[in-house]
Amino acid sequence: MFAHSGTGHFGGSLSCAEIVACLYFDVLQIDPKNPKWDGRDRFIISKGHSCPTVYAALARLGFFPDSWLDEFEDTGAPLTMHPDMHKIPGIEASTGALGHGLSIGLGMAQAAKMDGKEHRVYVLLGDAELQEGSVWEAIMAAASFQLTNLIAIVDRNTQGVDGPTEELIPLEPLGDRWRTFGWEPREIDAHSLPEILDGLAWAKEAKESPRVLICRGTKGKGVSFMENNPAWHSARPTHEEIQLAFQEIEEALGRLQ
Repeated sequence: MFAHSGTGHFGGSLSCAEIVACLYFDVLQIDPKNPKWDGRDRFIISKGHSCPTVYAALARLGFFPDSWLDEFEDTGAPLTMHPDMHKIPGIEASTGALGHGLSIGLGMAQAAKMDGKEHRVYVLLGDAELQEGSVWEAIMAAASFQLTNLIAIVDRNTQGVDGPTEELIPLEPLGDRWRTFGWEPREIDAHSLPEILDGLAWAKEAKESPRVLICRGTKGKGVSFMENNPAWHSARPTHEEIQLAFQEIEEALGRLQ
C-alpha cells in the first residue's frame, strides 16, 4: 500500500501491527461473509491514520479482495488514508479526527448492555490522542456506566507527530491515570504476541470496571530508520527507503519461521 501510494502513516501503523493481528486472527468474533452480523464484536481504530494495518488484516480475512490494497489512496478507491465505514466492509466507524473513537465505542457498548447483547467492543487509541479532552470524558463515562464489555487498548509508542509525548503533554503515570478514572489498567509489551493475547483474555474477564491494556512499544517497529523517529509519522519515502524497509521486515518475518 505504502509503496503504491508513495505516502502513509508508517510509524503508527507499524507500532500496532501485532495488536491488530492478535485481534483479527485470534480474538474478534467476526464473519467476513456477513460483515454486519448482529452478534459480531466491534473494533474501532480510533487512531484512524494507522488503518493500513487494519486494511491488510481485513483483506487477508476476505472482507474485500487483495486488489483493493494496490489501489490505496487512488482517486475514487475505497481504501483511503483514514477509514470510511460506508465504503469498506469490516470498518465499524469512520475515524481520523482524533479523540472520537472511545466515545463511539462507549455508545456501542452501552447499547449492547441495554439490549442484553453479549458481544464486546474494542477500541485502539494512540497515546498522543490521549491529549484530547473528549477521550477522558469517555473514560469517565464508561467507568460510571460499568461498561465491562468495552475494552480500551492504548498504543503507547511514546511518540506523536511533534515528538515525544512526555515533552508535550506528559501522560505518565498512565496506568494510574486510568485507574483514578475508574478503570483497571494492565501494561504489556506491544510487540509480544503472548503478552497481547494474555492481556486481551484478561480484559474480557472484567466484572465491575472496564479494563484497559497499555501496550508499550516502538513507533516504526521493525524498520530501523523509522523507529522512534517522528519524521516517519507520515512521510514520502524514496524507492531505496521502501526497498530497505521491505528487506528488514522480510528478514524479521524469516526469523519467526
